[in-house]
Amino acid sequence: MSEFHQQKQVATEQLESRGAEKRLIEKLTFSEQLNFLITNRIPRRWLTFFVGWFSQIKSPMLTKLSIGIWSMFAEDLRLEDAKKSKFTSLGDCFTRELKPGLRPLDDSADIVTSPCDAILGAHGKIDGCTVFQAKGFPYAINELIPDFLLANKYRNGFFATLRLKSSMYHRFHAPINCKVKQVNYISGDTWNVNPIALKKVEKLFCKNERAVVELETQHPSHSITLVPVAAVLVASMKFNFLNQTLDLKYKGPNYIDCNASFKKGDEMGYFQHGSTIIVFASSNYQLAEGLKEGMVIKMGESLLSGHTNDEQDF
Repeated sequence: MSEFHQQKQVATEQLESRGAEKRLIEKLTFSEQLNFLITNRIPRRWLTFFVGWFSQIKSPMLTKLSIGIWSMFAEDLRLEDAKKSKFTSLGDCFTRELKPGLRPLDDSADIVTSPCDAILGAHGKIDGCTVFQAKGFPYAINELIPDFLLANKYRNGFFATLRLKSSMYHRFHAPINCKVKQVNYISGDTWNVNPIALKKVEKLFCKNERAVVELETQHPSHSITLVPVAAVLVASMKFNFLNQTLDLKYKGPNYIDCNASFKKGDEMGYFQHGSTIIVFASSNYQLAEGLKEGMVIKMGESLLSGHTNDEQDF
């Protein structure tokens, strides 16, 4: 084959590759748009109540059928990683535990690990008190965390948005050795938290149901707070150290006192479905090397560096 024909063939292959990539992007964009329309242009609250009720029905046949339909739309669903192979309900599958050893923990003293399996979303340095849920969509920290003193700890700090897909492992774990003395539960809406919604709905995280969980350590100059955010079909967070399940039916106090201690990697709770956890860190921290927006990160892998730890930490 002549050099001219070789160059022509390479150019043709490149054009075909670019065309396939463009079609994939268009397909994904259409899928995201359709997802947004279906989940956000309907009565979100009632749909969430329905899914919550449906997911707790204990029926082997219905559970198997529901998981089969779910797996058709979630190619990355990996039930072979689950501790058990049979589930009593769809909700039992959502909140499944994993086989031991599948989430190795980065136990380096200076590392804050990811509290969950997720896709890394918007992240970076906080500009004063301004955070971005997506490009061009800012919100103030105190709009998400309605506690002036706590929110002020993250002025010019760092944040990372972790989006849990419905197919992912739904449990979240302590990213450092810490204590939790209070959970601030904030009732709200149940907007979808997928990327297309974040580019359409201003201050979406600030509108949705959420909890604020400060992780206390022996080092007051270093601060980490987790903000689990509920979403459509979810609106249910269970913390292992609280008797209450925090959901749309919860009518108790917003501030719930507790006294729970965790070692890095200890399970803290779970979502009933996929959702989001936003990690806020003081200015001592930075993103772990090699991470980029859109990457999948597993629970226990390094998320932030710059932590100070010692043997006296819980």
